[in-house]
Amino acid sequence: MANDTATATPDIAIAATSARDENLEALTRGIWRENPVFVMLLGNCPTLAVTNSVINSLAMGLATTFVLVMSCMIVAMIRDFVPKEVRIACYILVIATFVTIVDYLLQAISFDVHRALGAFISLIVVNCIILGRAEAFASKNSVLKSSLDALGFGIGFTLACLFMGVVREVIGAGSFAGIPLFGPDFAGWSIMILPGGAFFVLGSWLLLFNWLAARRKRRPA
Repeated sequence: MANDTATATPDIAIAATSARDENLEALTRGIWRENPVFVMLLGNCPTLAVTNSVINSLAMGLATTFVLVMSCMIVAMIRDFVPKEVRIACYILVIATFVTIVDYLLQAISFDVHRALGAFISLIVVNCIILGRAEAFASKNSVLKSSLDALGFGIGFTLACLFMGVVREVIGAGSFAGIPLFGPDFAGWSIMILPGGAFFVLGSWLLLFNWLAARRKRRPA
């Protein structure tokens, strides 16, 4: 009996460690290794359209993260009750519900930011990152793992938006979150806050991420 207890204890510890590693992997995967914007090239429409300032970038990132986490939690809860034939329609209904909540919250918190983001708040409903994680992960995993996966991808998307917004606002307007950095005589590169600048900045970040990935592959084990 004592031997059975001693054998069971390491097995429980190994199982707990394995579960913890899986949860950590679910959380961190979308932040860097599978970043939705810079690696998987998803969600480029809002990334290009609203990242002309740090505030707009942060607001879009946080709004998308909230919808992503809450939607994946609900999808994971109902995955055993939704018929496969109507699962996509159900997922979109869940996502649209949380997008509506975000839309009203943003209007209440900052109407100026809501007006700046415009229709792109409503377009979160069809953001391929959210629907993709709901279908590919949340519909097949537990609530905890689905929440961690969604949070990781939301953080990755928010960071990508911030990387874009910081570069575009600093170079294009000479400010950070609306705070002037270089004085009144600074002549910003105005193309950076226009759509053409978004493509240029995104291409530069993709070049950097691909270079880092290639360098990591060449590094000896």
